[in-house]
Amino acid sequence: MKEQNQENQSAEKRVNPFFQPYGTLHDVVPFDRIRMEDYEEAFMEGIRRDNEQIEKIINNPEKPTFDNTIINTEEDEGYYSLLSRVSTVFFNLLSAETNDEMDALAQKIQPILTQHANDIRLNPRLFERIRAVRFRHRHLNSEEKMLLDNCYEGFARSGALLDEAGKERLRSLTEEASMLSLQFSQNLLKEQKAFSLNITDEAQLDGLPDTAREAAALTAKEQGKQGWVFTLDYPSYSPFMTYSTQRELRRQLYMARNTVCTHDNSENNLDICKRLVNVRREIAQLLGYKTYADYVLKRRMASHKRGVYRLLDDLIDAYKPTAIKEQQQLKSLFNDMRPWDTAFYTHKLQMNKYKLDAEMLRPYFELSRVIEGVFGLANRLYGITFKENKDIPVYHPDVKAYEVFDRDGSFLAVFYADFYPRKGKQGGAWMTEYQGQYIKKGEHGEPDENVRPHVSVVMNLTKPTEDKPALLTLSEVETFLHEFGHSLHGMFANTRFESLSGTNVLWDFVELPSQFMENYAVEKEFLKTFAFHYQTGEPLPNVFIKRIIRSRNFMAATACLRQVSLGLLDMAYYTQKNEFTDDIISFEKRAWKKAILGEQLPETCMTVQFSHIMAGGYAAGYYSYKWAEVLDADAFSVFKREGIFNQETAQRFRDCILSKGGTEHPMTLYRRFRGGEPTIDALLKRNGIKRETKKV
Repeated sequence: MKEQNQENQSAEKRVNPFFQPYGTLHDVVPFDRIRMEDYEEAFMEGIRRDNEQIEKIINNPEKPTFDNTIINTEEDEGYYSLLSRVSTVFFNLLSAETNDEMDALAQKIQPILTQHANDIRLNPRLFERIRAVRFRHRHLNSEEKMLLDNCYEGFARSGALLDEAGKERLRSLTEEASMLSLQFSQNLLKEQKAFSLNITDEAQLDGLPDTAREAAALTAKEQGKQGWVFTLDYPSYSPFMTYSTQRELRRQLYMARNTVCTHDNSENNLDICKRLVNVRREIAQLLGYKTYADYVLKRRMASHKRGVYRLLDDLIDAYKPTAIKEQQQLKSLFNDMRPWDTAFYTHKLQMNKYKLDAEMLRPYFELSRVIEGVFGLANRLYGITFKENKDIPVYHPDVKAYEVFDRDGSFLAVFYADFYPRKGKQGGAWMTEYQGQYIKKGEHGEPDENVRPHVSVVMNLTKPTEDKPALLTLSEVETFLHEFGHSLHGMFANTRFESLSGTNVLWDFVELPSQFMENYAVEKEFLKTFAFHYQTGEPLPNVFIKRIIRSRNFMAATACLRQVSLGLLDMAYYTQKNEFTDDIISFEKRAWKKAILGEQLPETCMTVQFSHIMAGGYAAGYYSYKWAEVLDADAFSVFKREGIFNQETAQRFRDCILSKGGTEHPMTLYRRFRGGEPTIDALLKRNGIKRETKKV
């Protein structure tokens, strides 16, 4: 009984970790102290504190000013607030380490959070103060003006100018959209993780490399099954489709991956996608735009639909002739080509042309060495260093935490890296933050503090097995470099306001720093710094490097058209002016037809698993990847000319782009780095594409 009383007293004394300063090194999230019940309590208290702060702002008897209105609103919505802190942790983990309890809480809390956001953005008294500051402000610097404009536009684009009936309708639509997006993601994760291909006959492993067999054996063991298990996670799916000689099994795996969320069950996303398209169209039209794309592109570099379609059409014109030739080469190997044969015969063609195979390179891309190489690249370019700190709490044993230090030895950021697939983790790869960078004003005469960011990259790379460490493909190395580029954008942030720092830039600019870093994956000087055989220590042979460089543009035109097709699909949905009533699957096939060269199966569907445009913020924005590719090729051409490790060039890239966030228009920043605007020429040159002269 005495022990029970002590436990009860201990429980009574415990304070929700979100309610007080974390008291950790660099104020990192104390993942080890957070309990499931802490989230809901912190959400509700955060909403209460937000409401209290808003009341103080709107009831302030003083004339509205930038300081007492705009900055206070920024602080209420930024990392400074309790609600932002708990939301950041919860929703990051909902993607990276979820469970049934978190999924249930997300369903419960999402409409409450959307209603709360609407209560702020549709508060007429708050908006009147913001509008008063906007039309009367004087003596603001460029960053302050940007914050003011963003604040005003954010409220206006969230319905602040609507009448009461319009506001009520908008509330309903935004709440519905947030729940639909959440349900889409949860359905996709459940459906993808539910499938497995269990092989018990070793003969059916024919063609598979040892790494794939060993990984499948480990997965089977983890699931308590006999034999070998293959899943829809990319490190499992891709090698099977590339190497397996078992055509029927390839077909089964392909159909499983490409029909997820289309089946007659609770995870079907077809109606969810259709409704999302219509809800977003209604929101845009309620706010005075013809289509959702018009609404989105108003705040993008592309500016309007014409700019997007001009880019996509230019790419089709430039790349399609070469892509057709690439497909003809494939069919010369196997005329009866079906979609589940493509990866298998693409690999054979690559071997025939370049004698290069992803498995040949794996032994030289051991993960710890790749980490050293990527960190070493950042050091060589920018002088920054990474130091693993095992005392920093993490949310899963797979996660590594690092302190990052600048060239002068000062603390720059915390960097988390989460490498491997697992049950509660979404597929794909992404970068996020647990704390954004901002300048915290000193109180009582104390100096200002530059609060440094806590950045995380989450990936699904090849796992280690019982006999081998994690050995990556070159494609996985590129993925690491891509997400690391995003993380540099976050880590180098050096702005006053959090909402303008790091990756808080126009959406079609955000991929420039990430895609820029991918260029290094095929640079000999970079590969020589880390690519050593994990057993012998021998460096990656020069002959392999030559093959990598020669094969860089292998199937590049086909890959480009694949990205363009997704951009076309995205725009087709979000340029709808009237209610969308078409069948999703058949509409999809018509929407991207001019960029698709291969067979389209009647039952497969990309839309229902296209998280980017349904739940990931890229709606009417998927073209951004190709838009940014034009920028990254153009930017890297400067490094190629001045030296790929040139520190002066890298410092200019950091100062002009990486550290500036969204404080200025992206093209202004880019011109400052480049000395002019980008063209498509560098991209065409990098991909070895020559425009075909059209006959008149």
